[in-house]
Amino acid sequence: MRCKADLPAKTCPTCGRPFRWRRKWARCWDEVRFCSERCRRTARRLSRAEGRA
Repeated sequence: MRCKADLPAKTCPTCGRPFRWRRKWARCWDEVRFCSERCRRTARRLSRAEGRA
């Protein structure tokens, strides 16, 4: 078993918080950009609002 500190980490572009690798992201870790579904929805909403302005 690995220590949690040894797992890879990324920073969420929406909230700026660091988040660590999770087992459910094992196959798609390179594609994971956001720490949560809420951050993903917020980023999408902001990009749509910028497109309209």
